[in-house]
Order: sequence, then structure tokens, then C-alpha cells
Amino acid sequence: MATIDRQTPTLALAHALAAAGRGLPVFPLSATKLPALRSPHHGEQPPTHCRGECGLPGHGVHDATTDPAAVRALFAAAPRATGYGIACGRAPHRLIGIDLDVDPAYGSDAAGPLRQLALQHLFTIPPTVTVLTPSGGRHLWLTGPADATVPNSAGRLAPGIDIRGSGGYLVGPGSVTAHGRYRLAPGTAHLTPAPCPRALLRLLTRPRRPPPATRGATPTPDRRGEGLIQFVLAAHEGQRNTRLFWAACRAYEHGFGDTLADALTAAAVRTGLPEHEARAAIASAARLTSRRGEETNGAT
Repeated sequence: MATIDRQTPTLALAHALAAAGRGLPVFPLSATKLPALRSPHHGEQPPTHCRGECGLPGHGVHDATTDPAAVRALFAAAPRATGYGIACGRAPHRLIGIDLDVDPAYGSDAAGPLRQLALQHLFTIPPTVTVLTPSGGRHLWLTGPADATVPNSAGRLAPGIDIRGSGGYLVGPGSVTAHGRYRLAPGTAHLTPAPCPRALLRLLTRPRRPPPATRGATPTPDRRGEGLIQFVLAAHEGQRNTRLFWAACRAYEHGFGDTLADALTAAAVRTGLPEHEARAAIASAARLTSRRGEETNGAT
């Protein structure tokens, strides 16, 4: 586990500035991997769905910038930031993050399921920037074309594989969290993010198949909700908050987030996540999906 000391915020800013210099939009993160700046609209009723139009910092991934002066200002407003997030889907790189989780079912990580997909759909992951996570997982950085919008997802592509796309973010290398440091994998520091293979891009942008409609029936969470609960229960240390957040996002995207919130909280607590952290993650997912729904007008 990495040590968080007085130098950590200074180093986080230095890493963020270096990333911004390579054209990657960045913003400060706390040791929990969540945005370090509190929303200026916190506690407002009814909730304000602002993505930074107010001109104030504190809008998470929407604060991300490549301007060095703006980056310094964000970190000055967040003196306890220990890392930085990199906004995905934004020009010029339009980054796509392939997050390979760690789970005994996959071996060391989810590279096995990814290899199976590659064989099945005839694509190869090219050499690219790879970031090692404190839990032992990996983030593969790929780039997408301007005409493709890749949605965020958790386990949709294959078990143990999460996708960071438009509206999402990756924890940048050099960041320090409560569980350790994110670092570049040996031999990848000199690389640039490689283009996403077309066959993989088709899988990532494929629309979700809607559930079968029943005349006069009201949609209920049922099996979908149970699957998300099991996804949270399978989390190991270093994955708990992330898995819960994305499970909650999926629940809210499908319209039963509020119904499933207590069950998701209970599942997260069983994995060792404090209840207040679990409820904070679910609330963040509710806010994010609400803003994204307005922004994309229902796009997946």
C-alpha cells in the first residue's frame, strides 16, 4: 500500500500536468478515486443537473481540462487530492479504457475472457499504454474514432471487464489511492494509446438488447437486479467501490435504481465496504446517470 504524505498532492499535480501536456483532459481525485472537489450544487433541492455551465469547479469529469493553468487551479482548490482522473471519450485521443478486474475465476485477471473474445471475433489487442492497479488488475488504453460513442459498462462485454468510455474516467498513472499506487506497466511508458480494433469497437458500441416486452406489464428489476447484486458481492478489496458504482449506474440506467439501492448497499456492506461509502457511491451513480440521460437524450 502506498504512503500518502505531504508530497503526494504535489506529485499528483505533477503527473496530471504531464498527462495534460500529452493531450489528456485531467481533474483531481481523492484517495477514494472519486472527484476531489465537492459539487457547488451539493444539497440543492431540487437537484441541479449542471455539467459545469455555472462556471464553478466541482463537476467531476466535466472539470477535466488540458489547460495547464486550469489544471493548477483545480488542484489548488483541492489541496488534499492524491491523484487525477483522465476523461475518456474526449478529443484529441478519445480514450477508451479496458479495465481488467482481478478475480480467481479468471486466473490473474480478466485477460482470459478478453483473449476468448479476441479469438471469437478475430481481433488482436495491439501494444498500448497499460496501467497496473493496486488490486492487481490492468487498464488498457485504446483510442476511438470521432464518429463512435463508447458507453461505460461493467461486465457487459465479458465477466470481469469494465469499459470506460464517454462520460467516464480512468485513474491516471502516478495517482495514489487508499489501496495503493497506479503505475505504468513495464515496457509501455514509451507507447501511445493504440487505435481500438474495429471488431472490438463494434462490440463496445453495440446497443443493449431491450428486455422482452409484455403487454400491460410494468418493468421490474427481477433477474437483472439479482445479477447486479451478485456482481457487487463478487468484489474483492480494491474493487468494492468501483463495482458498486457501476452496478448502481446500470440499475439507474434501467429505471430501477431507487428500488435496488438498499439491496446494493447491503451487498456492498457484506464485502466490507462501510455503509456510508456504499450509499455515497450509489448517490453518485444516481446523479451521474441523471446528467448523462439529459446529455445523451436516452442514448446507451
